[in-house]
Amino acid sequence: MDIRCRKTTCKFNDKYTCKAKGITIKDSCECRQFEKTDKPEVDKTQKIFSDEPPKYAPQRDSATIHIDCKAECLFNDGGKCVANGITVNEIKEKPLCVTFLKK
Repeated sequence: MDIRCRKTTCKFNDKYTCKAKGITIKDSCECRQFEKTDKPEVDKTQKIFSDEPPKYAPQRDSATIHIDCKAECLFNDGGKCVANGITVNEIKEKPLCVTFLKK
C-alpha cells in the first residue's frame, strides 16, 4: 500500500511518506495522528514543472502500518482501510484523506 502525505507541517511526514505507527482517518476525513512540527518542509509536489523535483522516502509496506477508517468511504471495510493506497493532502490547516470516495 502506498501511503503518501503532503501535510509537510506534520512531524510524521518524511519526504511525503507517513512514518506514524498507525493512522486513523476520522469521520470528517481528517488524519487523527497529525501533529505539527517545528521544522516544516516546503511542499514541492504542488507544481508540475519545478526546478527541483520532490524527493520521496521509500514506500511503506501496508504490513508495517495499521490504518483505521471512521469515514463513510467506499474503502472502509469494517473500520479498516482497504484502498490500494492513501494520500493525505495539505488543504488549509486540515490534513484530509483525498483517497476518500463516498459510499
